Amino acid sequence: MARGLAISILVVAPLMVQASVRAAPPAPAATRAQAPWRDITPRTGLAGWHVTGGKAAYDVDKGELVGHAAPGATNSWLVSDAQYGDFILEFDAQTDPALNSGVMIRGQSRPDYRDGVVYGYQAEIDPSSRRWSGGLYDEQRRQWLHTLGRNEPARRTFRSGEWNHYRVEAIGTRLRTWINGVPAADIVDDMDARGFIAFQVHAIPDAAAARRPEVRFRNVQIITDAPARYALPATGLEQQGWLSNRLSSGERRAGWKLLWDGVTGTGWRSVKAPGFPKSGWSMASGVLRVTGGGGDIITTRDYRNFELSVDFRLTPGANSGIKYFLDANRLKSKGEAIGLEYQLLDDARHPDAKMGRDGNRTLASLYDLITARNLSDPDSPGKRINPPGEWNRAVIVVRGNHVEHWLNGFKMVDYDRGSPAFRALVAQSKYADVPEFGEGEQGPILLQDHGDEVDFRSIKLREL
Repeated sequence: MARGLAISILVVAPLMVQASVRAAPPAPAATRAQAPWRDITPRTGLAGWHVTGGKAAYDVDKGELVGHAAPGATNSWLVSDAQYGDFILEFDAQTDPALNSGVMIRGQSRPDYRDGVVYGYQAEIDPSSRRWSGGLYDEQRRQWLHTLGRNEPARRTFRSGEWNHYRVEAIGTRLRTWINGVPAADIVDDMDARGFIAFQVHAIPDAAAARRPEVRFRNVQIITDAPARYALPATGLEQQGWLSNRLSSGERRAGWKLLWDGVTGTGWRSVKAPGFPKSGWSMASGVLRVTGGGGDIITTRDYRNFELSVDFRLTPGANSGIKYFLDANRLKSKGEAIGLEYQLLDDARHPDAKMGRDGNRTLASLYDLITARNLSDPDSPGKRINPPGEWNRAVIVVRGNHVEHWLNGFKMVDYDRGSPAFRALVAQSKYADVPEFGEGEQGPILLQDHGDEVDFRSIKLREL
């Protein structure tokens, strides 16, 4: 967060603007018949599968796998004994509108990780009003990797309480999903190359469990023999890259560039001097770390319309920020970094979370102006935050005067620079005496040194 008017503010662009999304063309009957599909739908007795996690019961009814929700705070899983690397998986699922579910792909579990919980990639089955079915979630790890927050076609195709068809392609480092033939998610990530398949019955409150809601799966088929031969063509869906300090081919095609190369200070300088700070910042093992005393750093060039994505990791009680549209006159004449700020803060431990107005100094807020709120999921408005010591992703989108802040795939702030509403907020803030605050045409991106240890990586930007 900003310490005073000498501190600049940075905005992180929201998720990449959705490209036109084309429904997957139906495969010709002959091609599908020739594909080496294998049916792996669990059968009566559940041979080849085992239950772990919560208390949900699984059985088979008329060839359909049925998961029965039970009271408890732990998710239940029916886990395959088999391990899978590259594959294409298709299945149908039907869930009670009150029961969340999902199918884990390349799933993981080991005794030394959170007491052996099931974790890893999950194709979401989401019957809530959010309708993010087909999104990719990282269970018990990084949370959302690709939400449907900017994918209306996929959201609209989901039919709550009815059968829906899912397709998952896990080929190399790329994972793609479809819901009822519509592209849902596309990520590139190298964390897990192999693992099990598992069917989830989500934990549910006792009152809801009394109704015994259930989820059903049928027609579970997989291709493991040369699956790349049967992958669907490009869809136009945005790709979310999770490679540390590297861009996927899809990101490069979309115009993304790394602002930090993962090794050197190229492209950055001290806010008060031409070179990179000699102390207070370090670069090692692909992490850009601020430890305090070196001052803020800014990019060596300005940006006007952009999407910015920054992975950050807080330490307990840490405070920092990402600033943009710095006041050019103050920056040049006094080295003062005054500007809009995407707040980076440990809300639970840092006192600044309780200062300002109505929480407008908390994580992902437009510092001292607009409080971060979960605009993507109004029925469940809390922030989705990974705790200190774990990575989070901040995204800022700037198109002209319109700006959005995103946190871990959820839109948190949405405003227009220079609007009457924006100027009214400025008039009530610590920036009231700064002429035309935040309304410049362009400016550098700033990472703040607030004296606390904060890590950054995978800093990337796409000009719009």
